[in-house]
Amino acid sequence: MNVRGNTILITGGGSGIGRGLAESFHKLGNRVIIAGRRASALDEVTRTNPGMASAVLDIEKPESIRQFAAKIMADFPSLNVLMNNAGIMRAEKLTADQPSVADAEAIVTTNLLGPIRLTAALLPHLRKQPHSTIVNVSSGLAFVPLSVTPSYCATKAAIHSYTQSLRYQLKDTATEVIELVPPYVQTDLMNGASDPRAMPLADFIAEVMQLFQSEPDAKEILVERVKGLRFAAENRAYDATFEGMNAHF
Repeated sequence: MNVRGNTILITGGGSGIGRGLAESFHKLGNRVIIAGRRASALDEVTRTNPGMASAVLDIEKPESIRQFAAKIMADFPSLNVLMNNAGIMRAEKLTADQPSVADAEAIVTTNLLGPIRLTAALLPHLRKQPHSTIVNVSSGLAFVPLSVTPSYCATKAAIHSYTQSLRYQLKDTATEVIELVPPYVQTDLMNGASDPRAMPLADFIAEVMQLFQSEPDAKEILVERVKGLRFAAENRAYDATFEGMNAHF
């Protein structure tokens, strides 16, 4: 991916990893549009980053996605990078006497159907560009799940699989597909912002940006801290990694 000269849409750009990526790409001179549900959070980011744009998006609603995509394409005809970053993570007790699936349904809708729907809406436009990029944000938990968040992990595993298929279908086009695989990062996701076990957000963003610049043809962006999860199965360490991680939660 060329890290300069793009028009980039980043979902979930009002906080956490999305905001960190948006600000970093903005500083490199890219035209950046952040999207999310909370207008107040988006406005705070754009106020502190003059020139950055924002648009409200309800990623759970198909019609909202279609209307949003049409407006983005009209307002930003040079759009050539989509970063599917928006996501939610919730603990679920599957052994409850009467387990609710409301959280699972919301997670699947936001984390999996949202990126699929938005990609489908924008892909014809992206393919018209001389060069375009789709970045799907999965998770180290796509490869070794955290048992207290089963639906979150399942959606990220699905995003990993979807990304591979999308990349293969687009292999002979000018649209590249990249998977960004975060480890446990200090963000508001599951109240992890102050958890010392998590990777500091600033460190994660700095390493990611360095990788984007030094590995322009990368299919996966992997900081060192996530490689133990990403390659646990290949390294024949899956069972030990799964047990060790889940014993701490």
